[in-house]
Amino acid sequence: MLAAILEWSLRHRAVVVLAWIGIAAMGVVSALRLPLDAFPDTTPVQVQVNVGAPALSPLEIERQITAPLEWAISGLPRLAEVRSVSKFGFSQISVTFEDGTDVLVARQLVMERVQTVELPPEIARPTLGPVSTGLGEVFHYLVLGRGKTAAELRTIQQWAIAPQLRAVPGVAEVNSWGGDERQVQVIVDPAHLQRFDLTLEDLVDELETGNANVGGGTIERAGEAALVQGVGIATSADDVAAMVVASREGVPVRVRDVARVVEGREIRRGAVTAMGRGEVVLGLGFMSMGENSRVVTERLRTRLEEIRRTLPRGVRAEVVYDRTDLVAHVLRTVEVNLLEGALLVVIVLFAFLGSARAGIVVAVAIPLSMAFASNLMLYAGVAGSLMSLGAIDFGLVVDSAVIQVENVVHRLGSPDDARPRLDVVRDAVHEVRRPTLFGELVIAIVYLPILLLEGIEGKLFRPMALTVLFALAGSMLLSLTLVPVLASVLLPRRMSHRPNVLVRAASWLYRPVLRFALRRPWIVIAVALVVLGNGAFLATRLGSELVPRLWEGTVVLNTVRLAGISLDESVRYGTRIEQALLRRFPDEIERIWTRTGSPEVATDPMGIEVSDVFVQLRPRERWRKARSQDELVRRMSAELESMPGMRAAFTQPIEMRMNEMIAGIRSDLGVKLFGEDFETLRSKARVIERVLRGIRGAEDVTVEQITGLPIVPVAIDRTAVGRHGVRARDVLATVEALGGRHAGEIQDGERRFPIAVRLDDRYRSDVTALGRVLVASAGGERVPLRRLAKIGVVDGPAAINREWGKRRVVVQANVRGRDLGGFVAEARRAVDAIDLPDGYYVRYGGQFEHLESARLRLAIVVPAALLLIFVLLYFTYGRAADALRVFSGVPFALVGGVVALLLRDMPFSISAAVGFVALAGVSVLGDMVLVSRFRQLVAQGLAPARAIEDAAASRLRPVLMTALVASLGFVPMALSSGVGAEVQRPLATVVIGGVVSSTLLTLVVLPALYALLAARDRPNGGA
Repeated sequence: MLAAILEWSLRHRAVVVLAWIGIAAMGVVSALRLPLDAFPDTTPVQVQVNVGAPALSPLEIERQITAPLEWAISGLPRLAEVRSVSKFGFSQISVTFEDGTDVLVARQLVMERVQTVELPPEIARPTLGPVSTGLGEVFHYLVLGRGKTAAELRTIQQWAIAPQLRAVPGVAEVNSWGGDERQVQVIVDPAHLQRFDLTLEDLVDELETGNANVGGGTIERAGEAALVQGVGIATSADDVAAMVVASREGVPVRVRDVARVVEGREIRRGAVTAMGRGEVVLGLGFMSMGENSRVVTERLRTRLEEIRRTLPRGVRAEVVYDRTDLVAHVLRTVEVNLLEGALLVVIVLFAFLGSARAGIVVAVAIPLSMAFASNLMLYAGVAGSLMSLGAIDFGLVVDSAVIQVENVVHRLGSPDDARPRLDVVRDAVHEVRRPTLFGELVIAIVYLPILLLEGIEGKLFRPMALTVLFALAGSMLLSLTLVPVLASVLLPRRMSHRPNVLVRAASWLYRPVLRFALRRPWIVIAVALVVLGNGAFLATRLGSELVPRLWEGTVVLNTVRLAGISLDESVRYGTRIEQALLRRFPDEIERIWTRTGSPEVATDPMGIEVSDVFVQLRPRERWRKARSQDELVRRMSAELESMPGMRAAFTQPIEMRMNEMIAGIRSDLGVKLFGEDFETLRSKARVIERVLRGIRGAEDVTVEQITGLPIVPVAIDRTAVGRHGVRARDVLATVEALGGRHAGEIQDGERRFPIAVRLDDRYRSDVTALGRVLVASAGGERVPLRRLAKIGVVDGPAAINREWGKRRVVVQANVRGRDLGGFVAEARRAVDAIDLPDGYYVRYGGQFEHLESARLRLAIVVPAALLLIFVLLYFTYGRAADALRVFSGVPFALVGGVVALLLRDMPFSISAAVGFVALAGVSVLGDMVLVSRFRQLVAQGLAPARAIEDAAASRLRPVLMTALVASLGFVPMALSSGVGAEVQRPLATVVIGGVVSSTLLTLVVLPALYALLAARDRPNGGA
């Protein structure tokens, strides 16, 4: 079949050329339409359920909301995990499904279960989070305005900017963070109500029922039907103040007679500060699942530019975080690496082939293979990213073309062959078609295990494997069609038979080494075995991590203060941090802003004691205080150590969101302690914290704050309320009015703002003042609250985190200066030695979970792929001995990769594992070329000993070329310092080191193996 394809291509050369021109044109179109992103989206299929209850404590949130919803959700099909957090004012449940579940189906299943739960009437209806992912937060902008209040800025963001941005195609949600949400507050003094013999319920009932518009049907008038509309809706605070509550002796009692109606703000759960200048309002744009982040972000930026022209004078919207910037930096890194790698490959081709025309024939395979891959990527839905494009080695793409063209050049340079050029080209390509084709098949086979990875590691590396396979498929098709055609058209009939200077020098150096290996094969084999043994030992010294940390160009400082701190104090602290960092690092920081608490839609559920300080960095060449982001983070951490009452941990925007969505934590490792009693959880978590701090490499070790929130319980005394004839619901209504009781809303055009009834501030100053609040009895008696209930102050839980319905606390830690796998292994041994009470147990979360998962899967599929390679080699040569000799290149290649990692002080990672997988295919290609030539010479009647030497000498150039193009194509990746290069370096390092060691095997050890077995090794047949 292969011979038939080759013959057809050479007979129809014009058709082949035109076909590939068409493929190239389609590839350009596909590349322009290809979705582009910085990294593959690795977040799981997750649905968030959010419920707001502004005045409830975390314990009540858990009892009344979280637990019932968890029970309803559990048992859904394909459910992978249920996590929840209950904090002051809201509950969030994160429901994770198995990969492959349709997110819309998952949302429907969750909503159906949620709607079956009967929640208390005063609690808002559960809502689902936006249809987005951990990478969906692509756009941040600040709303600022000189002379504007926080409420005015929030209103502009909520009603003027956000609705227009939500209309942008591909946008799932535009969230608001910070500022004051406008609220019309009816401030009540119970003494004034008593003067008119009214209760709090009377006031609330009138506000709710008397503030509405109704329809009255129609009135027939002279053949016309006129609509009747009852208009009673309040449109301003004055309208609310004028509402009539009751009538006393014919005189109306209005709201303003018993209360003050003022413009206020809702209970705040979040705030934003920026650039050390105080509070601002932050808008966050979320991308829908499956959308192109670059396209959506550009649309948001364009629409925001249009909106700016319509904003009130003095108000501006300033973009502070744009995913397009990160995408551009990452793709710039990929572009530079690909161009430099291609340039190095072309230089090698021209240098070794000694012919510009031959170099062009081979080099054409690079853009055409990429065009072919672009078409398949677009069809398969593979986005262009750091992982899919950044791991392509053009050396692998051109290997088959290199071998074919080198053999064609060699044949055309033979003075004894006087046949027509077309016949020479056909026979030359036919001679090496089997090893080149099977070599590409071997490389393709070793990428199959990557396609079988699951979870994060699968989503991260599967696009890379698919892109490489697409490019290899294009290369394979080119080697059977266009490359022979171009060689037959462009290469002259008579070429110089004499090798160029570079090849002659390499041959001059190689021949003495080859003769020694053939004369002393036992010595060479012994040295090779020693090298393999040492390589196996060195492999055990490698550390491990999931993937190298990808520096994103923006740092996030997660700060935690004492539970119970006020929002205003948290805001003050955030401003101090901003000022300190700006003062110390003016050349490194472009912008800085702080998010405290939670936004309008609680996509990021933090308490008001928690802040995320976003630090957008300038280009690295402008830095003065650090040479790398890692060093800059250490210096920033040292600068903030002097600030008391705060724990801080450094991360990055995407990294933080990914860790939080996947594991519910924000650090590299989370030790999750499960149990029931808060005090026991806290005390044992402190023990775990001390243990982790004592392990080398531990940084930012913190314990989740689960207690320490001051709570004032107002417990009804049933005997007292019965004695005074007071209804319990009146007591509870009074307590509820402390925080603000919802009583309708006003409408200002299209905008709506809530009305809340609150007790006067003098009853909210302390516990004693609260006890003086008067509650009306059925007989008209006014009884102080302290006589009807027990009032005290206790420490309660600040947040309640649950997993699968079980309370838990997490001890978090980042790992610096050592590998994650080694750190976790040591931490496990230390933590497992801690004595825990009955019913309490520990689980581990974080990146290492996925590292272990990938290891287990690779431990199964990689041996299976290697076995498949051996089977393929066996069918290629028909003899197990030849297959084993070719396969011997694999362990030598692995040794080189291990040594390269150790020399560069890099741990084993999934990125490095992918490099080892690629090596398994690359390493056998040169061996196949050499073994195939040896078998041809033996079949022609040459003695085995002479055939070994002639085969090694004649195949020196193609072996060196394939090795150099495969390794030099990865050199730019190995040395790159651009954004996103961190994940490429281990892969490139492994391949370069492995190619060097496997080439030494091919040129020295493999001939020695043949020499050792030459006496009884007489294969039959050709290649």
